[in-house]
Amino acid sequence: MHELARMSARAVVAALRNGEVTPAAAIDAALERIRETDPVINAVPTLCEDRARRRASRLPTDRRDDPGYLHGLPVLIKDLTDVEGVRTTYGSPVYADHVPERSDIVVERIERMGGVVLGKTNTPEFGAGSQTFNKVFGVTRNPWDPSKTVGGSSGGAAAALAAGSAWLATGSDLGGSLRNPASFCSVTGLRCSSGTVAHGPRELAWDSLMISGPMARDIADLALFLDTMAGFDARDPLSRPRTPDPVGGPATYTEALDPEAWPARPRLRRVAWTTGFGYLPCDPEVAAITERAAGRFAKLGADVVPAEMDLGQAEDIFQTLRADLLATDKGALHAAHGDSLKADLRWNIELGLALERADAGRAALARGRMLAEVQDFFVDHDLLLAPVAMVPPFSADVPWPRSVAGVEFDNYVGWLMTAATISLTDCPALSVPCGYTEAGLPVGLQVIAPARHEGRLLYWARRFEELAGIADGVPRDPATG
Repeated sequence: MHELARMSARAVVAALRNGEVTPAAAIDAALERIRETDPVINAVPTLCEDRARRRASRLPTDRRDDPGYLHGLPVLIKDLTDVEGVRTTYGSPVYADHVPERSDIVVERIERMGGVVLGKTNTPEFGAGSQTFNKVFGVTRNPWDPSKTVGGSSGGAAAALAAGSAWLATGSDLGGSLRNPASFCSVTGLRCSSGTVAHGPRELAWDSLMISGPMARDIADLALFLDTMAGFDARDPLSRPRTPDPVGGPATYTEALDPEAWPARPRLRRVAWTTGFGYLPCDPEVAAITERAAGRFAKLGADVVPAEMDLGQAEDIFQTLRADLLATDKGALHAAHGDSLKADLRWNIELGLALERADAGRAALARGRMLAEVQDFFVDHDLLLAPVAMVPPFSADVPWPRSVAGVEFDNYVGWLMTAATISLTDCPALSVPCGYTEAGLPVGLQVIAPARHEGRLLYWARRFEELAGIADGVPRDPATG
């Protein structure tokens, strides 16, 4: 593995800033690693080398001193996100030859902040389903065991990070698409509160369920990339200025990792632990690994207690709102190209099209009541801990697990609810590696904080990461079976 590929993002950025490494050398190292690993994992199907080298030769300098400026670091972009002049398929044969004329806001921001887009990472069709495969590029495989899935929908991003093909990568999250693949590949992915990272512009401008966010190999690199991505943009009406903590604290997410940067060092009182929010099944091995991980928070001074909550209404709310969102956003596509879409996506759009007029309104009201319940919960608890996914990585040849711990699933969404439940709350949540199964497959712990408290979330996730001591498990060479 190339020496640069082994280094953290923050170390490479420091070397770029000091002139010890050139952007061209960083591009060469990333391309070398992609070419070594992609024949096995199929994570980065689209490269834009010429565009990257042009951009690297004329980096913007007006933000050079801003926190999160990347000084020419190559970055990978999920194939759901538009990059001007670069093939962007959304994982769909309908858009197999699509080349956008403009970039998404988040890509514009990354490039203004000195990042160099090197390629696009694989995703399921329109991000539907936490298993990364599509008819355009095929299946993305797990660097820990290529017979296993990487999850999704940011699966190509997670695989590239784990294999050392990227230092930083973007993702998006509706029902766990930043967190599930991070868990399955032993990297980190952060679902921020809505508006933390501006994206779009899009017609569904007021939707708060789909967010864009950062992925990285460890928490410190994740904080660096969030400093790059976060900030206000008037084209996204939900966006807001960078505010790591709403009640005072460091000005940047990177500073938020430093205990001395806080006016008063954060303290933990009570941390709650749940395997399934009072209603979801969990694979016994995953439950045991994540429960042991949750217990480590006692060493950080917390009283770790069972979460006394039942969020059983979450699945009906999420299924309804997701179906309504897909029908609104993709209804015309379904009418024109329905036969070309994968079966699970067609089912989900048709579920939305069949909703009664008041169904989405009732789900929105129920979401509001659930939000109030979760806000009350955080009055007495500093963090909520849970598995990221209710299963470890499963076969890459299976679209989704049909049962977990004796509970059957009749659709591709139900097994995602360990992450999707939290999507409804607008609470920031991240996946941090916490252990491995007997078969050596990664498992992630979901760490959840009150809404808008990304700074404190990153602070405590970093403290946990230090205790767990497994962040150096990546990058790794993809196993051969």
